[in-house]
Amino acid sequence: MKLGRYSIGVGDRFSHQGKAQLRAIMKANESGLDINPVWNKSNREHIYVKSNPRDVRKEADDAVKELNFKGRYFVDADHINLDTVKPFVKSSDFFTLDVASFIGKECDEKDINKFLSSCERYLGILIVPGIEEPMEVTKNLLTAIAHKFLAATQQASEIYEFLKKEKGEGNFITEVSMDEVESPQTPLEMLFILKMLADKRVPVQTIAPKFTGRFNKGVDYVGNLDQFAKEFEEDVMVIDFAVRQFGLPDELKLSVHSGSDKFSIYPIITNILKKHNKGLHLKTAGTTWLEEVIGLAKAGGDGLVAAKKIYANSYNRKDELCAPYADVIDIDESKLPAIEEVNAWSEQKFVDSLCHIPDNPDYNASLRQLIHVAYTVAAEMGKEYSDLLKKHEEIIGQCVEENIYERHLKRLFL
Repeated sequence: MKLGRYSIGVGDRFSHQGKAQLRAIMKANESGLDINPVWNKSNREHIYVKSNPRDVRKEADDAVKELNFKGRYFVDADHINLDTVKPFVKSSDFFTLDVASFIGKECDEKDINKFLSSCERYLGILIVPGIEEPMEVTKNLLTAIAHKFLAATQQASEIYEFLKKEKGEGNFITEVSMDEVESPQTPLEMLFILKMLADKRVPVQTIAPKFTGRFNKGVDYVGNLDQFAKEFEEDVMVIDFAVRQFGLPDELKLSVHSGSDKFSIYPIITNILKKHNKGLHLKTAGTTWLEEVIGLAKAGGDGLVAAKKIYANSYNRKDELCAPYADVIDIDESKLPAIEEVNAWSEQKFVDSLCHIPDNPDYNASLRQLIHVAYTVAAEMGKEYSDLLKKHEEIIGQCVEENIYERHLKRLFL
């Protein structure tokens, strides 16, 4: 089972927007591309909205059947580990192995020495084609990398071996995620992380490192664009080198997590991918959930009332809702409008404040991030919320499709 060159993770909190998401991808593919949709949902999201992995599989299969989509598509068990993987085994064929919590954990000294011995040929000045500056590889550096990442790659191996036993070798896509940590991995660190995975026979097809800068949920990238460009291109070159050196799958490519709405880095990514003829997996996280709220507000009437209710409840519970996402949001509470103010907004004012169009003077990034983490509020509305999604399906679907196509696929791949 192989993932295509271009793929997009279309997260959908409530499993109502599969057709709208797929319409956007099919529209992009009309230009001759072959973008693979990957419906993804994490264990945490399932817990919060009281869904299960079967719901994601059904959403994907139903959308594909109804729209007569003929391309490859996948269902991702997003950010799983050994403790959470079992419920996903039957429904998923793409597994994001989240090993970030094992970074820095100690491992057996024998394993470290074995790794160091296997790296002797790379000691000294290492030239990676496409990277201008030679990389200096010392034993001390390799020892530090081993102590930092060997346990994490061992965990990836254990999850992979479990999945191989359950699903059969070659019957699923393997992604390794190390993005939810404080410090970014350097390109040189990633090179030897990939060697560790290859040594453990983990056929990783996408890898999600922690990049320099902030990848806050649902809003634009914050950081030094020149530094990101240099790091991203070096990561691409390292992957190319690792595939040839270590025998990893030819399909191996970068995965950008919390990649939705990172408009300032999309041109950088696009230029580098085209320059080197490489692929990308982009995870769009909760941007579809935000479009549902935007669609409800745009619908007016009971839809607008529900959107305002979601904001009011999230405003009153912001500490609780933000806590699990503290490392990937940056909300200025002074920029959050009072509930009474929002209750007086028109449909257009609410839409303009939430919709990610930075040039719009009403756009409010803090409000957008708060709503992003507030999907549990909608989940608690139960049938009231799902009935509204069905009632206003057309206008919400238009918002979802336009967002994925115009703001994401078109900017990245077309």
